[in-house]
Amino acid sequence: MDIINWYNLVTWYFIIINIIAIIVYGVDKLCALRQWWRVPELTLLLLAFMGGSIGALVAIQIFRHKTQHIKFRYGIPLIILLQLAGLVYIFWATQTGKV
Repeated sequence: MDIINWYNLVTWYFIIINIIAIIVYGVDKLCALRQWWRVPELTLLLLAFMGGSIGALVAIQIFRHKTQHIKFRYGIPLIILLQLAGLVYIFWATQTGKV
């Protein structure tokens, strides 16, 4: 696969997973307000871990949802930092020929 197509695929993946994260966090907030069935916290955290961490952080701020939960207040930023460290490593490794 051409490197340009690979970057496009990864870019679209991150765009879509972050949009999904925002929507799911918004749905969970609506369910909380209406006292309906809720999205499990593990699902919300897994969405962030799978690449939707920026969307999760945005949704937490927009919807004012899960702001008092330690695992979301500190966990989502920690996931973002780990993902950024991974991206920096991948970029460094591809530039230096380590991969």
